Amino acid sequence: MTTPLNPPFRADHVGSFLRPPFLLEAREQFAKGAISAAQLRAVEDRAITEIVKFQEDVGLKSITDGEFRRTYFHVDFLRQLGGVESGEPVTIQRPDGKLELAPPVMKVTGPVRHVKDIQRADFDYLHSQLAPGSVAKVTIPSPTMLHFRGGRAGISREHYPELDPAFYDDVARAYGDELKSLAAAGCTYVQMDDTNLAYLCDEKMREAARARGDDPDELPHRYAQFINKVVAHKPAGMVLAIHLCRGNFKSTHAASGNYEPVAEALLAEMNVDAYFLEYDDDRSGDFRPLRFLPKGKLAVLGLVTTKFGELESKDDLKRRIDEAARHAPLEQLALSPQCGFASTVHGNDIAVEAQRNKLRLVIETAREVWGDA
Repeated sequence: MTTPLNPPFRADHVGSFLRPPFLLEAREQFAKGAISAAQLRAVEDRAITEIVKFQEDVGLKSITDGEFRRTYFHVDFLRQLGGVESGEPVTIQRPDGKLELAPPVMKVTGPVRHVKDIQRADFDYLHSQLAPGSVAKVTIPSPTMLHFRGGRAGISREHYPELDPAFYDDVARAYGDELKSLAAAGCTYVQMDDTNLAYLCDEKMREAARARGDDPDELPHRYAQFINKVVAHKPAGMVLAIHLCRGNFKSTHAASGNYEPVAEALLAEMNVDAYFLEYDDDRSGDFRPLRFLPKGKLAVLGLVTTKFGELESKDDLKRRIDEAARHAPLEQLALSPQCGFASTVHGNDIAVEAQRNKLRLVIETAREVWGDA
């Protein structure tokens, strides 16, 4: 069995990496007004050049910019859509009494439009740094991020008295325009990051959805249709994947639960090309939901955690891949870490060397399971 020639690859990854100290320092200086946006971007360019080399040296074929130009994986993109605004980060108190920084709340205050290219300049720089044989992957937040957190209350009733179809069509069109912009620049691989479908596997999150007036059994199917509207705009030749995340802030998580409540909508109804699924611990449940995976699509198993530095056993990874292959064909499976190493600028509680070791483990295990082209 050989490695697919097109992404996702048998050994892939979700996209974000720990920010180097010099980049964090530059961001602080920019926030204080000590350096200009152009000066910050020059520092980001340097950091991205280094993280590209890091990925290629490790042996990855799928290369991202580490999300080094972002503070939060979703906010920095969504706030650049017309009609979308965000507040400021807030500090909340957890049930255990600890204080936790919560990301800004996104609000739809007007008609959602694609008013400018969002990722194109970033893609152009990333693409310019690649060695031959590498493929640039652009990560963007899932469109469902504009609905789930705030529900109906977070979307202007003046501009969208009814969500269906106007709101969903407008967001899908805006995303489609961004995908076309990226395709025109030569991008062939885009990943949408989605926490909401994974959150709907958790009873606490399901109850919160009910409290907002949504039906957690209906939402997965609605979101599948929503994302399919985006897929309908996808340029020819582009691979569009989706990554499901249960929260990845400073090595913590926000949700737990088996994929069963969303599996059919996610795998059988959604028209994306591939699925990056978190499976790094018991919170994710078993592999039975993979029975819904259609022919021709790939499920990338996130078996290696990015939250902690302890290295997984290669034999355990192979055993778990064998378990997954009881529910979906082995040739439709691949391997990755469960999430990025830094979904926000803060990063997970893991060392840079552990980050490297985790990726090497993914690559070595994938080569031994599927072979190498």
